[in-house]
Amino acid sequence: MTDTNSKPEIDAPEGPAPEDLVIEDLVIGDGAEATPGSTVDVHYLGVEYDSGEEFDSSWSRGQSINFPLQALIAGWQEGIPGMKVGGRRKLTVPPHKAYGPAGGGHRLSGQTLIFVIDLLGVS
Repeated sequence: MTDTNSKPEIDAPEGPAPEDLVIEDLVIGDGAEATPGSTVDVHYLGVEYDSGEEFDSSWSRGQSINFPLQALIAGWQEGIPGMKVGGRRKLTVPPHKAYGPAGGGHRLSGQTLIFVIDLLGVS
């Protein structure tokens, strides 16, 4: 059983990065379900696929984030709906569903990213 009350750890991936979004439920929640139009309250950890280096974490800031799904990267817009409050989901997001191709202006452009997301609430 994975503990969703503490910061997740991500094992270094093996093999080439996937070319499309990979959605993996680590814990199935039993609360309200996120929909494409939801505003979500989440804790998350993000690491670079190639290096395994953490680039962002709401856990490290000690505060969850609350966002409308439409304001987030495509990988989250596609990967969070269907998730239920109390759940933990791992998303492996290729560049075209994250921050675009290399040279796109964002420091994570061209990177495949891995997120572990804990869904705390939906509205």
